[in-house]
Parts: sequence; structure tokens; C-alpha cells
Amino acid sequence: MTKTTLVAFDLDDTLAPSKSPMDPRMSHLLSELLEVVEVCIISGGQFSQFKMQAIDNLPDPSSSHLERLHLMPTCGTQYYRKDGDLWKQIYAENLTEDEKTRALAAVETRARELGYWESDTWGPILEDRGSQITFSALGQAAPVSAKQAWDPTGEKKNTLREAVQRDLPDLEVRSGGSTSVDITRQGIDKAYGMKKLSELTGIPLDDMLFIGDRLDENGNDYPVKALGVRTHAVADWEETAAYVEKLIPELRGEAAGR
Repeated sequence: MTKTTLVAFDLDDTLAPSKSPMDPRMSHLLSELLEVVEVCIISGGQFSQFKMQAIDNLPDPSSSHLERLHLMPTCGTQYYRKDGDLWKQIYAENLTEDEKTRALAAVETRARELGYWESDTWGPILEDRGSQITFSALGQAAPVSAKQAWDPTGEKKNTLREAVQRDLPDLEVRSGGSTSVDITRQGIDKAYGMKKLSELTGIPLDDMLFIGDRLDENGNDYPVKALGVRTHAVADWEETAAYVEKLIPELRGEAAGR
């Protein structure tokens, strides 16, 4: 019989609107879920975004249940756990200075050639996240409506990703959020993060459930599905909330029957 001892989530457009705080409804559900099972958040953003979008919006940020929360920023290239009042970094698969320089140059060059380098943005287009270089076409702070309008089919992101990947065969180039492309060390994606999580916690991949909005073949959640982890696709945080509302009592019953 399949059991679920850990539920993992993407962040943007799964737990919260892109680069925005979680809604109170989702915050309370996440807190309630932590009472039942281990929870992981794995997404392309850096730790500060995880804190702003999720941690700072939980009903009780000092709850002992946060010891069950696993944070994996930058697509699993970093891993944080609660240690007293602080969040401790367990590992970081940082890029070398040479890799960063080449990644930043390649993505800017190709974006300009393709006509994707915008002059009117909400913050920097390029960001060095240590273990990941991120291209955000409209800047990190762009409103959700503008992001959705920029590339509604995902064609721009995929075209840019393919062009940059040809320039950087030794690195991993992936479509990220609604307007972003992420570059990490080769072979490092959300599947890598989930495998590392399994190794470090001792929780088998078969006992994990992943919920995300980009489980299509071009999406950055797809590697988790390809890995064989059970998945549930959602379109936005409201679908996630509705699903988690049904999932919590099921998991409580499952735990009681063990």
C-alpha cells in the first residue's frame, strides 16, 4: 500500500502567486499539513524569496512543526533546515566564477539577439543566486499580469533556453517561472533536489508526493515526474489549496492506520 510521509511543493503559482506572499488560506493549510507529514518547498527562487513568500506568512513562524519543513531554493541546489531560531544551510552546489561569467554573458547575448531583452523592467533582468544564474525577462518584481502577458505560450522561454543551452553544453539550462530561464551546474534540477532530500532524510522517493504547476515536458517541475515520484498537477495556488484541504484528512487517516 502506498504511503505518504512527505509532500513537496513548487512555490510560484503553486503555493503563492509569482513572487508574491502566500494567501492566508494557503498559509493555514500548509501549517496544518506540517502537523501531519514532512513538507518540502523546492523552487527556482532564492532563500529570501522563500522567506518572504512562505515562512514569514505562516500563522506561527516559531512553531516546532517547522522542524518538519525542508526548504530547497534555486531548484534544489541549496537546502535549508530549521535550527533553533535560525534557518541553517545544509549544502549549496555553487557555480564557479568562470561558470557564472559564461552563463551571464550567454543568456544576455542570446536574449538581445532574439529581441527578448526588455528596456522597461521591474528590477534587474539577470541575478546571480550563487548556485544558479536566473534570467527574468521583466525583472524579479514584475507584476503577475505583465509576466503572464509577456510569454503566454512559453515559446519565448523555450527558444531562449535552447539557444543558451547550445552555448553552455557543460551547464544545465532550464525554463523557470513564467518569464525566467535558470542556469545551474549540469545534472542539477528538481529531480536532483528530490534525490538529495531522500538521501538526507531517509524518506524513500516512493513515500513522497510532489505538487506543482509546471509538470508539462517543458516545465521545471517535469524532472520530478520523470524521476518516478508521485505528482499532482495544479494550475494555481487556489487549486493547490483545494487539493490540500482534501489531502490533509486522508493523510491523517493514513497515519492513524499505520
